[in-house]
Amino acid sequence: MANAADISTKKSNPMSLGTLPVGKLLLQYSVPAIIASVTMSLYNIIDSIFIGRGVGAMAIAGLAITFPLMNLVVAFVTLIAVGGATISSIYLGQKEYSRATDVINNVMVFCVIHSIVFGGLCLIFLDDILMLFGATPETIPYAREFMRVILYATPVSFVFIGLNNLMRATGYPAKAMISALLSVCVNVVLCPLFIYTFHWGIAGAAFASVCGQFVAFVWVLAHFMSKKSIVHFDSHNRWFTPRIIKRIYEIGLSPFLMNVTACFVAVFLNKALVEYGGSDGNLAIGAFGIINRTTMFFVMVVFGVTQGMQPILGFNYGARNWQRVNHTLRTGILIGVAITTLGWIITECFPNAISSMFTTDERLIDIARTGFRIFFAAYPVIGCQIVIQNYFQSIGRPSISIFLSLTRQLIFLLPCLLILPRLWGLDGVWASTCASDFLAFVVAVVTLIITKKQFRKTHV
Repeated sequence: MANAADISTKKSNPMSLGTLPVGKLLLQYSVPAIIASVTMSLYNIIDSIFIGRGVGAMAIAGLAITFPLMNLVVAFVTLIAVGGATISSIYLGQKEYSRATDVINNVMVFCVIHSIVFGGLCLIFLDDILMLFGATPETIPYAREFMRVILYATPVSFVFIGLNNLMRATGYPAKAMISALLSVCVNVVLCPLFIYTFHWGIAGAAFASVCGQFVAFVWVLAHFMSKKSIVHFDSHNRWFTPRIIKRIYEIGLSPFLMNVTACFVAVFLNKALVEYGGSDGNLAIGAFGIINRTTMFFVMVVFGVTQGMQPILGFNYGARNWQRVNHTLRTGILIGVAITTLGWIITECFPNAISSMFTTDERLIDIARTGFRIFFAAYPVIGCQIVIQNYFQSIGRPSISIFLSLTRQLIFLLPCLLILPRLWGLDGVWASTCASDFLAFVVAVVTLIITKKQFRKTHV
């Protein structure tokens, strides 16, 4: 456990979160997080390219079927990781170093528990889950083969993701970036080897992913076992603290529900794509897989910005430095909107070129082209909505963050999916996502304005 004197002499000093210029801090924390997020997105894209070109169009559709289940994997690990990262930042801002160490210990224990329970249950009911998520007899063999490998490795992936979030939050953004780079580089090297040389098919892509995560897992574990790090595992601190776990769950509930609702909505999307895609239903799911990989690339860049913002917001909120909190929020919104606007321009201008990276199937490219242009129509405003949602999460206001996550993925999207496809068929499926994105943006801005007014009344 580190004390104040120890921390002041560390090269990576989290106390700088309250003193250095916000712009410099955002560069210091967001750039590594963005690089890590972009790297992870590229890893997903490259995986899909290798699968689409090395295994086939149906394999791309099978991979798309796994998205809801992958969202659940992410949901159960972020429930612990994001809550732990936020609380540790706030404790550091309050100079409660022993409590920050307690958080690290608790996150480790509960990442392992979550992974065993979640992974085990999913393996037992895997086929039933995949059929519920929209698999067909043509796509389920690919989805099953991929997810079996991923689920067996959930303890590794949960600990890696959980501790990597804490690494960034406790003052080591560059090392957290290296974790992601290690994972992706190993995957990119092994994926073509396993698919093209060993002929392991879609399972080869899954094995490559697991190998990359294992290397990153060793890296982050070594960091928190070393006493050179500001906050590290300490046997003298608590490993199971109900109060800390309760708080972690409260704050982590927002990203958890966001991913769970994304899973829930993806089921409806898959079924709508099959129904309104007619004879091309499986290809429509494949097109969604291509579009989803692309949209997540830009969303992950924005998430990189919010991950960089999180320790700055959490620390300064804990230190009651409201001016720095507001400055960080304004800067984050501008950056987020710029990123998603760039994504809109690229996808509107080059939909064919993007789709052709994943497949040579001309019909799949045609379906994806139309989907791109409708799906991304309201994309510029998504950056603002994501930043505002994560702002409330970072300052320990989980109920508002949960509400905002539900508006985008559940409250607006599901009604749109029930109405618009009946009017415009497959185009209505794509339009549903666009409409819900815009409505969620409006609600986020209004919520921010209202809460800011309430905050000024109570803190001025």
